[in-house]
Amino acid sequence: MKEVETQQDAFLAERFELALERIGGLADPDQQDSGASQRYASYFRETAAYVKKLLVEWDDQMHQRLEDIPLTVLRERNHRLYADILPERYETCYGNPAYAVSLFGEDTGRLLAFLYAELHSQIAAVYEKDREALTIRMELFLEIYQAFVCAREEGKDAPAYEELRQIVYWFVSDYSETETEKRVRSQLDPGQDFLLRIVMDSDLSDSRYLYYYGEYITGNEEKLAAYLYGLPEETIGRMADTFTEGYRMGFVVGGKDMSRKKTVNLRYPAGFERVIRQAVLNFRRMGLEPVIYRVSESIFHKRGMSRVGFAGAQANQQYAYDHREDQALYLDKKYTARRLEGLKRAYEAAKELAYVHGGPACLEGFGEAPFAPREKKEALRLGREQQRLAVEYAAASGELVNRYIKGEERSFTIIAFPMPEIGERFAEIFDAVIAVNTLDYALYRDIQQTMIRALDAADFVRITGCGKNRTALTVALQPLQDPQRETKFENCVADVNIPVGEVFTSPALEGTNGLLHVTRVYLNGLEYRDLELTFTDGMVTDYRCGNFSSEAENRKYVRDTVLFHHNSLPMGEFAIGTNTTAYMAARKFGIADKLPILIAEKTGPHFAVGDTCYSHSEDLPVRNPDGREMIARDNACSRRRLDGDMAGAYFNCHTDITIPYDELGELTAVASDGREQAIIRNGRFVLPGCEELNGPMVHSAIDDTGLSY
Repeated sequence: MKEVETQQDAFLAERFELALERIGGLADPDQQDSGASQRYASYFRETAAYVKKLLVEWDDQMHQRLEDIPLTVLRERNHRLYADILPERYETCYGNPAYAVSLFGEDTGRLLAFLYAELHSQIAAVYEKDREALTIRMELFLEIYQAFVCAREEGKDAPAYEELRQIVYWFVSDYSETETEKRVRSQLDPGQDFLLRIVMDSDLSDSRYLYYYGEYITGNEEKLAAYLYGLPEETIGRMADTFTEGYRMGFVVGGKDMSRKKTVNLRYPAGFERVIRQAVLNFRRMGLEPVIYRVSESIFHKRGMSRVGFAGAQANQQYAYDHREDQALYLDKKYTARRLEGLKRAYEAAKELAYVHGGPACLEGFGEAPFAPREKKEALRLGREQQRLAVEYAAASGELVNRYIKGEERSFTIIAFPMPEIGERFAEIFDAVIAVNTLDYALYRDIQQTMIRALDAADFVRITGCGKNRTALTVALQPLQDPQRETKFENCVADVNIPVGEVFTSPALEGTNGLLHVTRVYLNGLEYRDLELTFTDGMVTDYRCGNFSSEAENRKYVRDTVLFHHNSLPMGEFAIGTNTTAYMAARKFGIADKLPILIAEKTGPHFAVGDTCYSHSEDLPVRNPDGREMIARDNACSRRRLDGDMAGAYFNCHTDITIPYDELGELTAVASDGREQAIIRNGRFVLPGCEELNGPMVHSAIDDTGLSY
């Protein structure tokens, strides 16, 4: 077996050297004739020059340890690898579909922009010395280049678009299984420890370690690392303990056996290594070995704009947005089936690792400038049939993964802290967020139980907006058979979902009707203005926003990024956020538009479209601190699983949309006999026993910006 592996390695090394030599020659600025027609010569020369930059970085690392390189040099080398896609140069970058299309026409321009982006995605492969990943992409580039050479020899300006598309199609098809297996291993195998070793072995007092990852690094990440390094050990311990204890409590509250688990995914942004190092030590004391894998920008792994895993800074969000649907080049039924089969084989090969995997522990950073994307007609977009296939694949792959990493046996936790780019008051904001993340568990538990008692007596909840908010919504609640032993709402304190502060349920779909409206909200890093969703019997039946001048563009934006190409989604969750401390901190510092969803959802009632919070765990009993069982874990969609309709039961998405307190006119529980009990009125909690939640808002001061807090 070792002899076979050695032969394979030798063959791969030979392919790598051949591709390197050809690309080096093509990148030579003194070469007068590129082989392609004059129209395309600059593209191939400049793109080859970029690949040569990657290979120079590869060679430099082979001959010099990064630890021996001065910080200024590391910064310059990092910037050199990302400079072409940064906003200041993006307008004339071949990775910009608008620019490529302006030069090469719609079809060929889009494809060449994709090719540039796929090559650009391989910076991490250079740092991890993934020879295969680089080789297959260089060979793709050279195959497409050769098609242009042949076209010129035949007297043509360029090859037929379909010839080029077929090259891309078979590249993706041929290597899909290999790339999937590598990705699954990176998520489950603690032996793949490139990133973990940076966290545990680096000198965290020296910000050079940030440049060992191969991710884009800015002053923001350097400032964060320096700030955390300067915090007392006790503060770092408190942050890490809150994070890891939330994960452990997820198993306890869910009645799940953590002793079977051996690994945990750690996901975080660059700069948080001091907290992550302590979290690693905490998890190891629990018997869990962390596995860290990075966000992938490659066509094989990315899904829209979502960034799951360890990540550096995002060099250009518009660039990422422009390429979010590049799979439109090749997505068809045959490829989808092949990709699913490859995913199944990958998990079967790693099934022992999957069985002992406990789920993700996510530390998020927030504070970046809000992103409002520009829609470009030149960017690749999925057609209707491709959207249907993407939805089907998401459902099927989600179900397949759940067979190997069972939802009823795993847990998760998620916590967030600000990044320095949030503003000049970063240190104050950071302290405020630590306070928000460590609020009194018992206080909120008892207040929220009072709220749940009122909600358990209701058949539905009526929610209306105030001011410019046009919400007029009725949310139906699931009935109780035994009110002494059952409850409709989970009392969510600080376990998996940090910080403390919400009660939530899976609404009954039938009878949930009306309009949900928010004047401005940020979801998954994207801005939405005047977002509207209309529900009929719990399903989205209409939608729009006010981001663009064209209603067609507005509807497409919502369908693509909120409904994730589904024709409709159910209301999977209705919750009441109770963390008024977080709400007022956001007001005080003017950061409401920068809060991550797990904090934002605690600052008012929120409504999730997609799966319930109990997706794939509906049959696992959940009890509140008072011992009563939470029975609203299912809805009419998720119950389809009982008939074997998994695609109809699960949508593999869950997007929370929050109405802030200052846009809320009324939230009232209504019983079957017509009795009403107001919970919130004009942005204040009015239910007896919940008045203490108004404390941060009532006992406010005026800060130096004039905002109340």
